[in-house]
Amino acid sequence: MDQDKSSSNSSFEDLTNTAAELDKMSEKVEVKSQEDVMDILGHGQLTKKVLVKGRDEQKPLTGDVCKITFEGKLPDGTVVEEEKDFLLNVGEHEVCQGLDMSLALMYPGEKAEVSVNPRFAYGSIGLKNEKEPTRNIPPDSTIIYTVELISCEPEDESQTKNFENRKIIGTRKRERGNFWYNRSEYNIAIQLYRRALEYLDDSEGPQETTLESFTTSQLQELLELRIFVYNNLAAAQTKIQAYDVALKSIENVLRVQPDNVKALYRKGKILEAQGDTNGAIAIFQRAATLDPENKSFQTELGKLILKRSREARNEKDLYQKMLGHAQKLEQKDKRKAETCTTVANWRPWVILGSVLIGVAGVALYRYKYF
Repeated sequence: MDQDKSSSNSSFEDLTNTAAELDKMSEKVEVKSQEDVMDILGHGQLTKKVLVKGRDEQKPLTGDVCKITFEGKLPDGTVVEEEKDFLLNVGEHEVCQGLDMSLALMYPGEKAEVSVNPRFAYGSIGLKNEKEPTRNIPPDSTIIYTVELISCEPEDESQTKNFENRKIIGTRKRERGNFWYNRSEYNIAIQLYRRALEYLDDSEGPQETTLESFTTSQLQELLELRIFVYNNLAAAQTKIQAYDVALKSIENVLRVQPDNVKALYRKGKILEAQGDTNGAIAIFQRAATLDPENKSFQTELGKLILKRSREARNEKDLYQKMLGHAQKLEQKDKRKAETCTTVANWRPWVILGSVLIGVAGVALYRYKYF
């Protein structure tokens, strides 16, 4: 299966499938009241009210780099999110969907209040804040954001050639991918992991880069980060049963780190899902040899060996059934042939008897009447 499937139980509805939809959104928005409140989607679930007008400049387009400051509150006034001078690429799921969509409708310098229905915030899952439990977002919560678009500009490709920028942006995308992965939003996680690779992998970058200027240690650091991303990407692809592409992702890890036990574990699980029991056993045997203290490898290995025994037994039973059926057919054909032979042997005598009976009948008839 080469294509990524949609992840199930999504916490929100994806209305930003294409860059064109997001970039043209501002042309379709209507002002629904005298207070300049925009009903962005037309059903009251995402609204925006201008607090401070911005500069008459280009609104953000998908992929543009924006710097924003925002605060998110629950309807009771509890502050649950807060960021200052936060950098993001518009339309790339680096903030909640409703806030992300509203940025495409703001002018640089603008300050606005954005009300986001749970459907376009954190849905029925909510959001736990491990560091500050008082900022937990309960399930099905509306969030009211006060957001300021400080600046917006197209991504400067020359900046992405810089080692530090590549590392920072790539890491940011990976971490946000992890965020969505942990929420079971696997397709969104996959998008962010792929974007991370564009900054961390010179073969997949958004533009040609001159890696010759990087030191050996810098190249090694980018390589290590790529390995993290490919491992996570394979995990997300496996979750949506895109096993073929997941296998390709994990091979990118094993190509440079053949003894990476995490990658070996994932490869073993992928092969098992594809029905390659023997291949999976070989991988887990290798992983168990490299890390004999890891009980999960032994557990998986035991399950697979038992599965192979059952498969072999089932194959044997199936073969015996097929063989028995074939023997029955052979015996049936043999009996049929014997019956045909018997009938063939008696047929001349039956014909002769019939003829004699006919002759006798004619004779009796003639004798009786003549």
